[in-house]
Amino acid sequence: LSPCRSGGRTKMRRVRNRGIDMAKTILMVLLIYFTGLASASWPAEPYTFGVIPQYGQRRYFEIWNPIVAELQKQTGLSFTLVTAPTIPAFEKNLLKGDYDFAYMNPYQLLQSSKAHGYTPLVRDRIPLRGILVVRKDSAVHHPRELQGKVAAFPSPNALAASLIIRADLSRRYGVSVAPLYVTSHDSVYLHVVKGLADAGGGVEKTLEEQTQDIQDRLRIVYTTRDVPSHPVAVHPRVPRAHADTTRRALMKMAATPEGRELLSKIPMKQPLSASLDDYAGLREWKLEAFRVEE
Repeated sequence: LSPCRSGGRTKMRRVRNRGIDMAKTILMVLLIYFTGLASASWPAEPYTFGVIPQYGQRRYFEIWNPIVAELQKQTGLSFTLVTAPTIPAFEKNLLKGDYDFAYMNPYQLLQSSKAHGYTPLVRDRIPLRGILVVRKDSAVHHPRELQGKVAAFPSPNALAASLIIRADLSRRYGVSVAPLYVTSHDSVYLHVVKGLADAGGGVEKTLEEQTQDIQDRLRIVYTTRDVPSHPVAVHPRVPRAHADTTRRALMKMAATPEGRELLSKIPMKQPLSASLDDYAGLREWKLEAFRVEE
């Protein structure tokens, strides 16, 4: 071969190799880009969904498993329902930032927002009200008559069912009760019905979820002020797009009879978008004086 032809082929080979190298580089850049995009959009593991244990474990799963399954179906996201044996244990996990999403009481929202930046997504339009119940045949007809008597509560720091009630008994009526902490709202009502406590703190919504037999054997002697209802909130580590998708899915569930039936068991009968501003007034109640470190 002549030097001219040999040099031309070498030059062409170099050009072709540079083209191949460039194509490989472009493919590698695209692979890295789309891999990064996927990892930013989808979690490596399912999101944890924590729920405050107002009910016994069996009822807890009966209520929330179908809701979480429907959320997965509507959002395309993956959730793992997690719980804690008691409200204090749930609160400790929450204040460590363990949950990606969580259904919590309003006071816990303020605490977890300050500690980790949790923000509410949805809440029930129907407000939360604490109640103090006694047996229907009890001689107690007014909170003042509970001085020195045993009162059952789910936990020391359950908001409407304990904190607000104990604050009101002390500040409004000058009454001091002997508290008995019994883990759940279900257990409060059973303690009162069985005569193991003279009174018990709960909320209207959980009383409505009791069997008719339990409801018929109890009487409300005090109802607290209104508080915005428990929110479903999200940790800031969850991408905003996934948080918004979950909010929309919960709102959409309320638009169908089947979805309304599921949400009514929480109960969250009229869900609406929530913000931290909804709960700002709660700070003025100065409930810290009645909080118990557990």
